[in-house]
Amino acid sequence: MPGITVAIDGPSGSGKSSVARTVAGHLGLAYLDTGAMYRAATVWTLTCGVSLAETARVADLVRTMPLRVSLDPKAPGFWLADDDVTAAIRDPAVSAVVSQVATNLEARPVLVSSQREIIAIERSAGFSNGRGIVAEGRDITTVVAPDAEVRILLVASEEARLARRAKEVHGSAGSVAVAATRAEVVGRDRADSAVAEFMTAADGVATLDNSEFSKAQTVQAVLELIEEAGR
Repeated sequence: MPGITVAIDGPSGSGKSSVARTVAGHLGLAYLDTGAMYRAATVWTLTCGVSLAETARVADLVRTMPLRVSLDPKAPGFWLADDDVTAAIRDPAVSAVVSQVATNLEARPVLVSSQREIIAIERSAGFSNGRGIVAEGRDITTVVAPDAEVRILLVASEEARLARRAKEVHGSAGSVAVAATRAEVVGRDRADSAVAEFMTAADGVATLDNSEFSKAQTVQAVLELIEEAGR
């Protein structure tokens, strides 16, 4: 039997990355942060000295990008050739411009194809030895893996999402930190919504609102949805 695919989408600050990673570790599955692939493509393009506005050139670079990904949920990582860019892709300067790659309609299909290939491998072999994968992002439930056994849209109120991201980035959920985070969270969601719908669940996708949930409660809710799907 093929392994399972768990697809989780959601806006910035919904907790999808930390939840997906924890669920994957709990179940012994591979973990794929597809958003990080767009970040890696951004770093690669800038490293090559190409403007993100040059959509065709960016797409060409993405096609030949020497990206290597660790799917271990306990130690996810990204390399461009021999350079470990796991930390670099989280730089605020990258966060500020990554939507230019995510909304590049020539580059996006290239990355979607790579993501589908990774998922296919993990359903029969790979890091998980065929047990499967938890993949998260913006369009996993609708474009990358619409046939996943479990499809979840993780949402939360804007207030909750801003507070979480502010605490993650600035170490505080105070008013100053939240204000400093607003442009990144709201702006990124607005830009990405032009190419992916991640605020309203498609048919067959379960919506999980975790505005009032702790991370542990959200993980438990996702595990229950996976268990229900296997019955």
